Amino acid sequence: MGYQKKDYYFRKAKQENYAARSVFKLQEMDQRFKIFRSKDRVLDLGAAPGSWSQYASGKIGFEGRILGIDLQLVELSLPNGIFLVQDLETIVWEDVFVDSGVMPPFDVVISDMAPQTTGVRFVDQARSSELCQLVVATADRFLKRQGHLVFKLFQSEDLEMFRALLKKNYARVEILRPKGTRKESKEIFLVGLNFLRKSK
Repeated sequence: MGYQKKDYYFRKAKQENYAARSVFKLQEMDQRFKIFRSKDRVLDLGAAPGSWSQYASGKIGFEGRILGIDLQLVELSLPNGIFLVQDLETIVWEDVFVDSGVMPPFDVVISDMAPQTTGVRFVDQARSSELCQLVVATADRFLKRQGHLVFKLFQSEDLEMFRALLKKNYARVEILRPKGTRKESKEIFLVGLNFLRKSK
């Protein structure tokens, strides 16, 4: 497949035993915004093939915990992580937390999730936006105060909507196109830092 060009980041991921080149996008964001800390609990939405969880695993250490969710089976073994096959649109979170043994609240919610692309720009953008709404809603439910959110969006007019939404709930909002992003890609990443959870 032409899209899977064996570029610098592809080769680097192989050399460092990461499941995918996308790990270096998260690494760049973490280096810039200090997303992960030791002992964090991390929720990885759309975790397959697992490179983001691999990176987070090393940052949070043995006392941290990662819960990865995806429609596909993630064939990785992490000492501090567990992966479950679930659909975010129908997931029953209470059952997932019991089955995994990983309970909220989470320090970090991350998502490199993208829809199956059709090649029709407006359709793909709409599907990406729907997934991002699920991710933001999930973070609103399960992030702890001062927690962080990182997710991917296909560039569209919805970008400003998501930026405005995050600004209401996070102390700082950043938008980034990491160096590891392919030139032809329409993806962009939003980072919400220091969740302003309202007291109940």
